[in-house]
Amino acid sequence: MKKYLFIIAFFIGTVSAKAQYNYSEWGIGGGYGTTRPYSDLRQNDTNKGMYFDLFYNYSPYLPFALEGQIGKLSGGNDLTDPSHRYFVNNYLAFNVHADLQLGEITEYEGDFFMQRLKGLYMGLGVGAIFNNITSVRRNAADIPEYVFPGKDHSVNALIPVRLGYEFKIYNYDDEPFMSINFTYTHNLTFAEGLDGYDDPNNHFKNNAQDMFRAITVGIKINFGNSVSYIKSIR
Repeated sequence: MKKYLFIIAFFIGTVSAKAQYNYSEWGIGGGYGTTRPYSDLRQNDTNKGMYFDLFYNYSPYLPFALEGQIGKLSGGNDLTDPSHRYFVNNYLAFNVHADLQLGEITEYEGDFFMQRLKGLYMGLGVGAIFNNITSVRRNAADIPEYVFPGKDHSVNALIPVRLGYEFKIYNYDDEPFMSINFTYTHNLTFAEGLDGYDDPNNHFKNNAQDMFRAITVGIKINFGNSVSYIKSIR
């Protein structure tokens, strides 16, 4: 009798163990893509940028990230701009952000449609951008005595608003050990430092503060403690 009870207990324990859904608590990652400013100048160029992340996975569908970015923003043109203004900003930025995926707030098990949408996410963060204007026109071409106001080096608050999709890759235990991310980030700066110009409105039309967007593809590798989750991840 004891033998049969042992076999039953072992079977139940095995099933329970397999019913646990695990994920790694930490992750590192990085990505590359395009940047484009929305500045005070008529022409805004598309350039390149990259980022590096350290993740704390609160759940497999709610990561918090500490992010560093480097990239280039530029706009204007000495020949075609009406005021011959131009700028190049080789910037450095840092932020902390969280991305909430649909899988965290929906019941997707057994639902073909939601299984494929569970990686969609929206995110929000806060940080700072360190502007480094390496090329800019300071004196007006038609009025040399007029100096365009602005700073070559400044620090502005940064609010990244994020929209993207995470494609998870699983190991033999059905744990998401790696993922590929496609992200659109709109960065609000609440300042006039991105382009190095801070002219009064009576000189140049300025309806909004500077901002920029980034479209990136990234990779994430998960590691660390294995944590159980309340439902199937795969």
